[in-house]
Parts: sequence; structure tokens; C-alpha cells
Amino acid sequence: MTRIIAVTNQKGGVGKTTTTVNLGASLARMRRLVLLIDLDPQANATVGCGVDREALAGTVYQVLLGQVTVRETVVTVSSGLDLLPAEHDLAGAQAELGGGSEQENDNHRLRRALATETGYDYILIDCPPALNVLTINALVAANSVLIPLQCEYYALEGLTGLLETISRVRQSANPGLVIEGLLRTMYDGRNSLTREVSDQLSQHFGDKLFRTVIPRNIRLAEAPSYGKPVIDYDEKCLGTLAHLALAGEMVGSAGASPGTGKAPAGSPGPEAAAGQSIDI
Repeated sequence: MTRIIAVTNQKGGVGKTTTTVNLGASLARMRRLVLLIDLDPQANATVGCGVDREALAGTVYQVLLGQVTVRETVVTVSSGLDLLPAEHDLAGAQAELGGGSEQENDNHRLRRALATETGYDYILIDCPPALNVLTINALVAANSVLIPLQCEYYALEGLTGLLETISRVRQSANPGLVIEGLLRTMYDGRNSLTREVSDQLSQHFGDKLFRTVIPRNIRLAEAPSYGKPVIDYDEKCLGTLAHLALAGEMVGSAGASPGTGKAPAGSPGPEAAAGQSIDI
């Protein structure tokens, strides 16, 4: 059964797109069939996968409008990894789909478009850093929500609005929507505030907090400028190892809490990179 996961946080700069692209590439390396959906008008996931936006036959915007199908629009990034790309014109969806008497119908557009896409093991949706009609479409279509966040005070503040939105979507349109897990990104275990916030997250969210942490890592930051997931840029760096551990935790936790999953054989333990913030 296809697992549809919305990767979202209303706060920008928390590693949302980095998580989507590199988790997808890691799952594909584990021989899962993965579709990435770039639902962010910034189109960073599209660029980060090395897709030439000038050569696109269509984008997720046309899919939402019903002009083309998902299958007609996907681009193959690598073995087992497909992308439903975005362009900057996706920003127009906010005005075209938001509000009015058709708003409820508009909120279900992505779900309807994905109804026949049963050939994937995972569909990962990179949401915009805002609680708008695009994010609502992702939450209505998804089975679960993965929330990347930095271990800092403002990250905790921003969680409240997102959790309230998830609750409203669950009540009104998608009762089966659950929290896949919270993921600590850009983690630097040498920082006392990072450790303090991490402890607070653990206390509040328990086994909904992934054991895997994603460290600050130069190679991970460099990879998008080369149009590659980090696993294709430097397969031995800490960023790659951390995302492989996350993928292993997710695969192992199918039907269980994130914190109970197992990393794939040969992968590092989930906290392997926690205390090592930067490598060159």
C-alpha cells in the first residue's frame, strides 16, 4: 500500500525540502519506489533534483487544475525515484484555488489526482512554508505528516499552529491523518540550547520524535547546488548516513511509532551523527 507523507512546517529554513529530497533518494536506494511532489512555489525540490525547469512538459500546477495527469507529468530523477515538478507559477494556485464557494472542492484536488497512483511505495510531498491552500491539499491527500524542525525556541512556537491545522483537517476532511514523526534537523549536539530543546521535544512528543537526527553538514548543504540528492553527491558523508538511517527507521516502523524502527543493515545508528555537526 502506498504511504503518502506530507513533509511540512509553516516555519521556513528548517530543512523541509532537504528532508524530502534526501529521504526520498535514500528510500529509493533501499529499492522502494518513490514519488516526490514539489508543492512549494519556490520549486527548490525540483532544482535540487537537477531537473531542467525549461524542459518540463507540465508541472504540479497543471495537475491541480486538472489539465494533465500525474503520470503525464512525472520526471524520473534516478532509479526508483520520480518527481512531480513545480515552477514559480504555482504561486498562482494560492489565488486561483483559495477561497470562494469551491474551497472545499479545491482542497481535495491533490487527493483526487493521486487516487490512481498506486505503483509507488512512498509519495513524499514537499509543502510550502505556509498554512495555505497548497498545504491543506497535501494534508487532505496524505496518510501522515512528517515535521522537520530545528532545535530552537522559535521552532517550538511555530508547532502550535501546524498541530491545530492538522487537527482541523483530521476533523473535517481526513480523519485518518496521523503524525508520522518529528525530525530534528541541522542538529549540533555541542550547543546547549539544541540539547535543551531536544529534551523538551522528547518529553512532549515521546515516540513521535524520530530517533534519527540530521546534523549540520557541509556536503549536505552543497548537494542542491549540484542538482543532486546528497547520497549521489557524497555517499559517505554524515548527511547521507543520517538520511539512510531515517529511511531505515521509517521502513522499519511501518505500522509502528517512528522511534521503534530499525536502521537498515550496514547503516549507522540513528544518533550516529548527533554529536558531529560539521564535516568537510
